[in-house]
Amino acid sequence: MKLVVRVKLLPTPLQASVLEATLTACNEAATWAAQVAFDKGVRKNLPLRRLTYQEIKSRWGLGAQAAQHVIKRTCDAYTTLAANVRNGRYGRPGSKRHTRVSGKPVVFRPRAAQPYDDRMLSWQHGRRTVSIWTTGGRMKNVAFTGQAEQLEVLARYRQGESDLLFEGGQWYLIATCEIPEAEPNGHPVSFIGVDLGIVNIAATSGGARYSGRRINRRRAKDRTLRGKLQKKGTKSAKRRAKKYAGREARRNKDINHKIAKRIVVEAARTGRGIALETLTGIRERARLRKPQRTTLHSWPFAQLGVFIGYKAQRAGVPVVYVDPAYTSQECSQCHHVERGNRPSQAVFACRSCGFVEHADHNSSHKGPSRNYWCVSGQSSVVVACMT
Repeated sequence: MKLVVRVKLLPTPLQASVLEATLTACNEAATWAAQVAFDKGVRKNLPLRRLTYQEIKSRWGLGAQAAQHVIKRTCDAYTTLAANVRNGRYGRPGSKRHTRVSGKPVVFRPRAAQPYDDRMLSWQHGRRTVSIWTTGGRMKNVAFTGQAEQLEVLARYRQGESDLLFEGGQWYLIATCEIPEAEPNGHPVSFIGVDLGIVNIAATSGGARYSGRRINRRRAKDRTLRGKLQKKGTKSAKRRAKKYAGREARRNKDINHKIAKRIVVEAARTGRGIALETLTGIRERARLRKPQRTTLHSWPFAQLGVFIGYKAQRAGVPVVYVDPAYTSQECSQCHHVERGNRPSQAVFACRSCGFVEHADHNSSHKGPSRNYWCVSGQSSVVVACMT
């Protein structure tokens, strides 16, 4: 399986200026190639290369490999844009946002990440330095650092491309590593159902609840502060707003990592698999009042699902995805479905059999009468049917 390791570069001021000039040149070339692709209606790598390759090399002084990566990045950006438009991320066709996004070429930020392959970048793990291609020539002895565990993984399993990234005033390399998977558990004794929510970020069928009340209060304060800064509109206010937005994203990511790790460790320890909700279209399915919409749309539910998926894959824990429809209204004991089974947000009380439980715990059982569960992220196929 593929994982990424993020290492921090420690360039000298002169090295940093050369890296910045390299990123700027690559992204200017990518923006120009995106304009050509938009004007000519070309979205494939080979046709776009015929139109732009020589111009990129001569105009921005990029090497052959760098020029090809720039063109591939442009094609990938249009592929991602088309998928997002198709999936409704930018609203419905004809809406203002949809028209604005689909009606203009892709633009790359001056310091957007640039991919490097092994012909452009080499690692000296013993000295903890890298030799990296730049527009000013090959630059050697650029120091890097990171956590000991990550550096060990990097030295043993690095394979494929690495991305040069400038973020928050620091330089990073995002390296791809091919990690061997654990032997998958093809016969789990049962499955831990995981219900995702807002009041409780996650609740499992084993009785664990990961409350979101504290983090939701913190997020509400952050939103209020960002609103004040955005309303002020000065340059310093915008810098502070951007800083707080990044801090919130890192906090959310850390919480999702911790929740995912605890769920996977529990499943591996008890020999069980994990049943997750299918999150596709969660924002369109949810019907919330206006004050609740921001909370739903800003929490990275998909990120938590991805973290659980890859951690489970490393541990050999099977993961299945189930349809979440009506799980909040269905009794986990008799499977009676009725809206009145939820007298309040936290309480589930079945009107048919009288079963009473916390609503999130009831939902985490994932409707065991449903027999159509599909497996994702496993090297071998596991068919899971609960009766």
